Amino acid sequence: MQTADKMPAELDAIDRRIVAELQRDGRMTNVELARRAGISAPPCLRRVRRLEELGVLRGYYGDSDPHLLGWSIVFFALVGLDSQKEAVLTQFETVVAEWPEVRECHMIRGGGDFLLRLVARDTAHENQLTRRLTELANVSRLQTLQTIRTSRDLAGVPI
Repeated sequence: MQTADKMPAELDAIDRRIVAELQRDGRMTNVELARRAGISAPPCLRRVRRLEELGVLRGYYGDSDPHLLGWSIVFFALVGLDSQKEAVLTQFETVVAEWPEVRECHMIRGGGDFLLRLVARDTAHENQLTRRLTELANVSRLQTLQTIRTSRDLAGVPI
């Protein structure tokens, strides 16, 4: 979850190298990571643990291909609510957080209140999700955008 009051972590060049390498390959061994960072394994492990404690490294996961797992449709939904009261915004976030098909939920500025990235098994499933979104309390506008292809999808941020 993104919050405006978080301050950037103070990282030195080695920390940045560690983060960059883990963004490229989170499965490498600590020994390999230490080699790439130019330090020995024990201080590398301490640095990784510190980066995890700071929240810089938030987790490790396998990046799966949705199509090979039966999720043939990736689409975005631009959602406008009839109120921007915090209770209404939070209620919307709480509801869609329970939907496994909602892979990302971003509160946005300009053009709507939320941008969601969803996956669907087929067109009928996409239509069902769209209908469910439309029927949610306080949803006043909905625009969906289906992905045709994705030419770039990078994890993390530039280091």
